[in-house]
Amino acid sequence: MDILFEDEYILVVKKPAGIATQAKGVASIDLETQCKKYRKEKGEEPIIYVVHRLDQPVSGIIVFAKTKEAAAGLNKDIAHDNLTKDYRAIVYKEKEIKEKKGELKDFLIKDGKTNISCVVPENVPTGKEAILSYEVESEDEKTASVLVHLKTGRHHQIRVQLSNAGMPILGDLKYGSKESIAFSKERKEKNVNLCACHLEFSHPHTKKKMEFNI
Repeated sequence: MDILFEDEYILVVKKPAGIATQAKGVASIDLETQCKKYRKEKGEEPIIYVVHRLDQPVSGIIVFAKTKEAAAGLNKDIAHDNLTKDYRAIVYKEKEIKEKKGELKDFLIKDGKTNISCVVPENVPTGKEAILSYEVESEDEKTASVLVHLKTGRHHQIRVQLSNAGMPILGDLKYGSKESIAFSKERKEKNVNLCACHLEFSHPHTKKKMEFNI
């Protein structure tokens, strides 16, 4: 477990791809359990509060709360959009990316049975608006590095929207196109090439601006 910051209120860690944020079963390995074990080994009470999550195949920065008060403060930040997350994705170019910088606005619905979200027309009653902005940082013939800023927090939002825009993320077997999946398998990509690379929030106790980049 890679710890980026720690004090008596919060624990900021880098989540590896392939590990769940929270336990899905008794035998599964997850980051929450690892953090509890870490605190116990330090002689601390093994309490960890999960305030936000990353998909299992996604890597990146996560902040956990150590106290109920810290969790409440961080949850308040999230509710008021005061916790900023930026992501970096390596995508497969199904076509030339003409707009190197822009905004994607779609309406998504989630199928609870399959745990899959999809883009639907705006007039679908159960659809929820999903907005993100993106910027192409670099690219070659088949792939591009794209920096993404989330403006809403929908289920699998980045994966769904980028794929719908012709930029499926490498290693994404759930939302990738036939071509991107074949290319990912050719490159032996084992996880989704998406990383929560930047996290910014106010410290729940000191109110100091906290910023982390990987």
